[in-house]
Amino acid sequence: MKSNQKIILKEHPKGAIHCGHFAQIEAPYPRLEPNHVILRNHYLSMDSGFRQWMNEDAGDGYLPGMQLGDPVQSIVIGEVIESDNSAYPVSSIVLARTSWEQFSVLDGSDLCSILAVDPSLELYHYAATLGTTGLTAYFGLNDIGQPKAGDTLLVSTAAGAVGSVVCELGKAAGCRVIGMTSSEEKCQWLDTALNVDGRINYNASRPLTEQIAEACPDGVDIFFDNVGGSQLDAALANINSKARIVLCGAMSQYQSDGVEPVYNTWPLITQRARAEGFMFSDYQHQYAAALTEMGAMIKAGTLKSHVSLFKGIESTPQAFTDMMSGKNLGKCMVKL
Repeated sequence: MKSNQKIILKEHPKGAIHCGHFAQIEAPYPRLEPNHVILRNHYLSMDSGFRQWMNEDAGDGYLPGMQLGDPVQSIVIGEVIESDNSAYPVSSIVLARTSWEQFSVLDGSDLCSILAVDPSLELYHYAATLGTTGLTAYFGLNDIGQPKAGDTLLVSTAAGAVGSVVCELGKAAGCRVIGMTSSEEKCQWLDTALNVDGRINYNASRPLTEQIAEACPDGVDIFFDNVGGSQLDAALANINSKARIVLCGAMSQYQSDGVEPVYNTWPLITQRARAEGFMFSDYQHQYAAALTEMGAMIKAGTLKSHVSLFKGIESTPQAFTDMMSGKNLGKCMVKL
Protein backbone atom coordinates (compact mmCIF):
# COMPACT_ATOMS: atom_id res chain seq x y z
CA MET A 1 0.00 0.00 0.00
CA LYS A 2 1.34 3.43 -1.00
CA SER A 3 2.40 5.71 1.84
CA ASN A 4 3.51 9.31 2.25
CA GLN A 5 6.93 9.98 3.79
CA LYS A 6 7.12 13.28 5.66
CA ILE A 7 9.71 15.23 7.64
CA ILE A 8 8.19 16.79 10.76
CA LEU A 9 9.42 19.37 13.24
CA LYS A 10 10.43 17.31 16.25
CA GLU A 11 11.81 20.11 18.42
CA HIS A 12 11.78 23.90 18.24
CA PRO A 13 15.38 24.95 17.57
CA LYS A 14 17.26 27.37 19.75
CA GLY A 15 20.40 28.68 18.13
CA ALA A 16 22.01 26.65 15.33
CA ILE A 17 19.73 24.07 13.77
CA HIS A 18 20.71 20.40 13.45
CA CYS A 19 19.20 17.21 12.11
CA GLY A 20 17.90 16.21 15.55
CA HIS A 21 15.28 18.95 15.33
CA PHE A 22 13.50 16.88 12.66
CA ALA A 23 12.10 13.38 12.31
CA GLN A 24 10.90 11.30 9.38
CA ILE A 25 7.49 9.65 9.64
CA GLU A 26 5.39 7.44 7.40
CA ALA A 27 1.80 8.58 6.86
CA PRO A 28 -1.00 7.10 4.76
CA TYR A 29 -1.25 8.15 1.14
CA PRO A 30 -3.58 11.20 1.12
CA ARG A 31 -7.22 11.06 0.11
CA LEU A 32 -8.48 13.49 -2.51
CA GLU A 33 -10.89 16.00 -0.96
CA PRO A 34 -13.56 18.03 -2.82
CA ASN A 35 -12.11 20.94 -4.81
CA HIS A 36 -8.56 19.85 -3.91
CA VAL A 37 -5.64 18.30 -5.78
CA ILE A 38 -2.92 15.84 -4.84
CA LEU A 39 0.62 16.78 -5.78
CA ARG A 40 3.53 14.43 -6.24
CA ASN A 41 6.40 16.63 -5.11
CA HIS A 42 9.50 16.43 -7.29
CA TYR A 43 11.73 19.08 -5.65
CA LEU A 44 11.79 20.59 -2.18
CA SER A 45 13.28 24.06 -2.01
CA MET A 46 15.58 24.75 0.96
CA ASP A 47 14.92 28.37 1.96
CA SER A 48 16.57 29.99 4.97
CA GLY A 49 13.59 32.24 5.66
CA PHE A 50 11.57 29.26 6.88
CA ARG A 51 14.02 28.90 9.78
CA GLN A 52 12.34 31.93 11.39
CA TRP A 53 8.97 30.13 11.57
CA MET A 54 10.48 27.07 13.27
CA ASN A 55 11.06 28.95 16.52
CA GLU A 56 8.78 28.43 19.48
CA ASP A 57 5.97 31.00 19.51
CA ALA A 58 6.93 32.07 15.98
CA GLY A 59 4.37 33.51 13.63
CA ASP A 60 3.60 36.86 12.10
CA GLY A 61 1.25 38.45 9.64
CA TYR A 62 2.74 36.45 6.79
CA LEU A 63 2.89 32.82 8.02
CA PRO A 64 1.98 30.98 11.23
CA GLY A 65 4.72 29.39 13.29
CA MET A 66 5.41 25.70 12.75
CA GLN A 67 4.02 23.35 15.37
CA LEU A 68 5.73 20.28 16.78
CA GLY A 69 4.69 17.14 14.95
CA ASP A 70 3.64 19.00 11.80
CA PRO A 71 5.43 18.58 8.47
CA VAL A 72 7.96 21.35 7.90
CA GLN A 73 6.68 24.11 5.64
CA SER A 74 8.36 24.40 2.27
CA ILE A 75 8.18 25.65 -1.27
CA VAL A 76 7.91 22.72 -3.69
CA ILE A 77 7.77 21.95 -7.37
CA GLY A 78 5.14 19.27 -7.83
CA GLU A 79 2.94 17.57 -10.40
CA VAL A 80 -0.82 17.26 -10.08
CA ILE A 81 -1.60 13.52 -10.10
CA GLU A 82 -5.22 13.67 -8.89
CA SER A 83 -7.60 16.61 -9.17
CA ASP A 84 -11.08 17.71 -8.19
CA ASN A 85 -10.25 21.33 -9.00
CA SER A 86 -10.71 22.50 -12.59
CA ALA A 87 -8.09 25.23 -12.14
CA TYR A 88 -5.41 22.56 -11.63
CA PRO A 89 -5.82 19.71 -14.13
CA VAL A 90 -3.90 16.44 -13.86
CA SER A 91 -0.31 16.68 -15.16
CA SER A 92 0.00 20.38 -14.31
CA ILE A 93 3.39 21.37 -12.88
CA VAL A 94 2.97 23.80 -10.02
CA LEU A 95 5.03 25.89 -7.66
CA ALA A 96 3.36 25.72 -4.26
CA ARG A 97 3.90 26.28 -0.56
CA THR A 98 3.27 22.94 1.11
CA SER A 99 5.61 20.80 3.23
CA TRP A 100 8.55 18.41 3.32
CA GLU A 101 6.58 15.40 2.11
CA GLN A 102 6.25 13.17 -0.93
CA PHE A 103 2.59 13.98 -1.61
CA SER A 104 0.62 17.11 -0.72
CA VAL A 105 -3.10 17.94 -0.72
CA LEU A 106 -4.07 21.53 -1.45
CA ASP A 107 -6.90 23.62 -2.83
CA GLY A 108 -4.87 26.37 -4.46
CA SER A 109 -5.95 29.08 -2.03
CA ASP A 110 -2.44 29.52 -0.63
CA LEU A 111 0.61 30.23 -2.78
CA CYS A 112 0.10 27.93 -5.76
CA SER A 113 0.88 28.73 -9.39
CA ILE A 114 0.82 26.57 -12.51
CA LEU A 115 4.16 26.77 -14.29
CA ALA A 116 4.48 26.98 -18.06
CA VAL A 117 7.46 24.65 -18.14
CA ASP A 118 9.80 25.03 -21.09
CA PRO A 119 10.45 21.46 -22.31
CA SER A 120 13.98 22.45 -23.34
CA LEU A 121 14.90 23.24 -19.72
CA GLU A 122 15.34 20.69 -16.94
CA LEU A 123 12.70 20.85 -14.21
CA TYR A 124 15.20 21.63 -11.45
CA HIS A 125 15.58 25.15 -12.85
CA TYR A 126 12.04 25.83 -11.60
CA ALA A 127 13.14 25.10 -8.03
CA ALA A 128 16.15 27.40 -8.44
CA THR A 129 16.62 30.32 -10.83
CA LEU A 130 13.14 29.92 -12.32
CA GLY A 131 11.56 29.29 -8.91
CA THR A 132 11.10 31.31 -5.76
CA THR A 133 14.84 31.94 -5.53
CA GLY A 134 15.10 33.58 -8.92
CA LEU A 135 11.79 35.39 -8.53
CA THR A 136 12.98 36.83 -5.21
CA ALA A 137 16.20 38.03 -6.79
CA TYR A 138 14.45 39.37 -9.88
CA PHE A 139 11.71 41.38 -8.20
CA GLY A 140 13.86 42.62 -5.34
CA LEU A 141 16.61 43.84 -7.64
CA ASN A 142 14.43 45.23 -10.42
CA ASP A 143 11.49 46.67 -8.51
CA ILE A 144 13.28 48.03 -5.43
CA GLY A 145 16.92 48.15 -6.54
CA GLN A 146 16.09 49.61 -9.96
CA PRO A 147 19.55 48.91 -11.42
CA LYS A 148 21.03 50.92 -14.24
CA ALA A 149 24.30 50.61 -16.11
CA GLY A 150 27.21 51.90 -14.06
CA ASP A 151 25.59 51.41 -10.65
CA THR A 152 27.63 49.77 -7.91
CA LEU A 153 25.65 46.80 -6.60
CA LEU A 154 26.74 45.26 -3.29
CA VAL A 155 25.27 41.82 -2.49
CA SER A 156 25.42 39.96 0.84
CA THR A 157 25.45 36.12 0.94
CA ALA A 158 26.51 36.44 -2.69
CA ALA A 159 27.45 32.73 -2.93
CA GLY A 160 24.02 31.65 -1.69
CA ALA A 161 20.80 30.95 -3.54
CA VAL A 162 19.29 34.40 -3.97
CA GLY A 163 22.58 36.29 -3.78
CA SER A 164 24.17 34.40 -6.67
CA VAL A 165 21.20 35.13 -8.94
CA VAL A 166 21.26 38.80 -7.94
CA CYS A 167 24.93 38.97 -8.92
CA GLU A 168 24.25 37.59 -12.38
CA LEU A 169 21.16 39.77 -12.93
CA GLY A 170 23.17 42.78 -11.82
CA LYS A 171 25.96 41.99 -14.26
CA ALA A 172 23.41 41.63 -17.06
CA ALA A 173 22.03 45.07 -16.15
CA GLY A 174 25.47 46.63 -16.50
CA CYS A 175 26.18 47.10 -12.79
CA ARG A 176 29.57 46.86 -11.11
CA VAL A 177 28.87 43.90 -8.80
CA ILE A 178 30.61 43.36 -5.46
CA GLY A 179 29.81 40.13 -3.61
CA MET A 180 30.17 39.52 0.12
CA THR A 181 30.60 35.99 1.45
CA SER A 182 32.05 34.03 4.36
CA SER A 183 35.36 32.54 3.17
CA GLU A 184 38.23 32.88 0.71
CA GLU A 185 37.07 29.66 -0.99
CA LYS A 186 33.68 31.22 -1.66
CA CYS A 187 35.34 34.43 -2.81
CA GLN A 188 37.17 32.40 -5.44
CA TRP A 189 33.87 30.83 -6.49
CA LEU A 190 32.34 34.30 -6.91
CA ASP A 191 35.19 35.12 -9.28
CA THR A 192 35.09 31.95 -11.35
CA ALA A 193 31.37 31.09 -11.37
CA LEU A 194 29.75 34.54 -11.24
CA ASN A 195 32.46 36.79 -12.69
CA VAL A 196 31.87 39.48 -10.06
CA ASP A 197 33.86 42.70 -10.21
CA GLY A 198 34.97 42.46 -6.60
CA ARG A 199 34.47 40.26 -3.56
CA ILE A 200 34.65 40.67 0.20
CA ASN A 201 35.25 38.04 2.88
CA TYR A 202 33.28 39.42 5.80
CA ASN A 203 35.10 37.04 8.17
CA ALA A 204 38.49 38.57 7.34
CA SER A 205 40.31 40.44 10.10
CA ARG A 206 39.82 43.88 8.60
CA PRO A 207 36.69 45.85 9.57
CA LEU A 208 33.88 45.23 7.09
CA THR A 209 33.14 48.94 6.69
CA GLU A 210 36.71 49.46 5.48
CA GLN A 211 36.56 46.49 3.11
CA ILE A 212 33.38 47.82 1.53
CA ALA A 213 34.88 51.30 1.17
CA GLU A 214 37.91 49.82 -0.60
CA ALA A 215 35.85 47.58 -2.91
CA CYS A 216 33.34 50.36 -3.63
CA PRO A 217 35.49 53.53 -3.87
CA ASP A 218 32.66 55.43 -5.54
CA GLY A 219 30.12 54.31 -2.94
CA VAL A 220 27.21 51.85 -3.03
CA ASP A 221 24.17 52.60 -5.20
CA ILE A 222 22.27 49.36 -4.45
CA PHE A 223 22.69 47.06 -1.47
CA PHE A 224 20.86 43.74 -1.77
CA ASP A 225 20.68 42.65 1.87
CA ASN A 226 20.09 39.04 2.83
CA VAL A 227 21.63 39.28 6.30
CA GLY A 228 20.81 42.45 8.25
CA GLY A 229 22.68 43.26 11.46
CA SER A 230 26.33 44.26 11.26
CA GLN A 231 26.56 43.65 7.51
CA LEU A 232 23.67 46.02 6.85
CA ASP A 233 25.27 48.48 9.26
CA ALA A 234 28.59 48.42 7.38
CA ALA A 235 26.89 48.82 4.01
CA LEU A 236 24.85 51.81 5.18
CA ALA A 237 28.09 53.60 6.10
CA ASN A 238 29.06 53.48 2.41
CA ILE A 239 25.86 54.34 0.53
CA ASN A 240 25.54 57.00 -2.12
CA SER A 241 22.90 59.66 -2.56
CA LYS A 242 19.57 58.10 -3.58
CA ALA A 243 20.84 54.61 -2.77
CA ARG A 244 18.37 51.73 -2.76
CA ILE A 245 18.54 49.16 0.05
CA VAL A 246 16.73 45.93 -0.83
CA LEU A 247 15.73 44.21 2.42
CA CYS A 248 15.38 40.56 1.44
CA GLY A 249 16.53 38.45 4.39
CA ALA A 250 17.82 38.47 7.95
CA MET A 251 20.29 35.58 8.20
CA SER A 252 21.99 37.29 11.13
CA GLN A 253 18.99 36.61 13.37
CA TYR A 254 17.47 33.35 12.08
CA GLN A 255 19.62 31.22 14.40
CA SER A 256 20.25 33.73 17.15
CA ASP A 257 18.39 34.28 20.41
CA GLY A 258 18.90 38.01 19.96
CA VAL A 259 18.92 40.51 17.12
CA GLU A 260 22.05 42.27 15.87
CA PRO A 261 21.39 46.01 16.11
CA VAL A 262 21.76 48.42 13.22
CA TYR A 263 23.29 51.76 14.20
CA ASN A 264 24.06 53.51 10.90
CA THR A 265 20.57 54.74 10.06
CA TRP A 266 21.63 58.39 9.73
CA PRO A 267 23.01 57.90 6.16
CA LEU A 268 19.53 56.81 5.08
CA ILE A 269 18.42 60.34 5.88
CA THR A 270 21.40 62.39 4.74
CA GLN A 271 21.80 60.40 1.50
CA ARG A 272 18.04 60.50 0.79
CA ALA A 273 18.22 56.72 0.47
CA ARG A 274 15.38 54.21 0.40
CA ALA A 275 15.23 50.91 2.27
CA GLU A 276 12.33 48.60 1.47
CA GLY A 277 11.37 45.05 2.28
CA PHE A 278 9.31 42.73 0.10
CA MET A 279 8.12 39.15 -0.39
CA PHE A 280 8.29 37.43 -3.76
CA SER A 281 4.62 36.46 -3.39
CA ASP A 282 3.71 40.15 -3.73
CA TYR A 283 4.33 39.76 -7.47
CA GLN A 284 2.32 36.68 -8.43
CA HIS A 285 0.68 38.49 -11.34
CA GLN A 286 4.15 39.15 -12.81
CA TYR A 287 5.58 35.63 -12.46
CA ALA A 288 4.99 34.62 -16.09
CA ALA A 289 6.78 37.62 -17.57
CA ALA A 290 9.72 37.28 -15.16
CA LEU A 291 10.10 33.56 -15.84
CA THR A 292 9.99 34.13 -19.59
CA GLU A 293 12.77 36.72 -19.35
CA MET A 294 14.97 34.64 -17.05
CA GLY A 295 14.34 31.49 -19.08
CA ALA A 296 15.62 33.27 -22.17
CA MET A 297 18.71 34.36 -20.21
CA ILE A 298 19.41 30.76 -19.16
CA LYS A 299 19.19 29.63 -22.78
CA ALA A 300 21.52 32.45 -23.80
CA GLY A 301 24.01 31.48 -21.09
CA THR A 302 23.87 34.82 -19.26
CA LEU A 303 22.09 33.29 -16.25
CA LYS A 304 22.71 29.94 -14.59
CA SER A 305 21.19 27.72 -11.93
CA HIS A 306 24.00 27.04 -9.48
CA VAL A 307 22.69 24.11 -7.46
CA SER A 308 23.63 22.01 -4.42
CA LEU A 309 21.44 18.95 -4.92
CA PHE A 310 20.45 16.34 -2.32
CA LYS A 311 18.46 13.23 -3.21
CA GLY A 312 15.66 11.50 -1.28
CA ILE A 313 13.35 12.89 1.37
CA GLU A 314 15.51 11.32 4.09
CA SER A 315 18.30 13.75 3.13
CA THR A 316 16.15 16.85 3.72
CA PRO A 317 17.20 17.57 7.34
CA GLN A 318 20.87 17.41 6.35
CA ALA A 319 20.25 19.59 3.29
CA PHE A 320 18.58 22.28 5.36
CA THR A 321 21.20 22.09 8.11
CA ASP A 322 24.06 22.38 5.61
CA MET A 323 22.40 25.35 3.94
CA MET A 324 21.91 27.18 7.22
CA SER A 325 25.56 26.63 8.15
CA GLY A 326 26.71 28.01 4.79
CA LYS A 327 28.13 24.81 3.33
CA ASN A 328 26.35 25.05 -0.01
CA LEU A 329 27.09 27.12 -3.09
CA GLY A 330 24.09 28.52 -4.95
CA LYS A 331 20.65 27.00 -4.46
CA CYS A 332 20.14 24.04 -2.12
CA MET A 333 17.30 21.66 -2.98
CA VAL A 334 16.16 18.08 -2.50
CA LYS A 335 15.07 15.88 -5.38
CA LEU A 336 12.45 13.30 -4.44
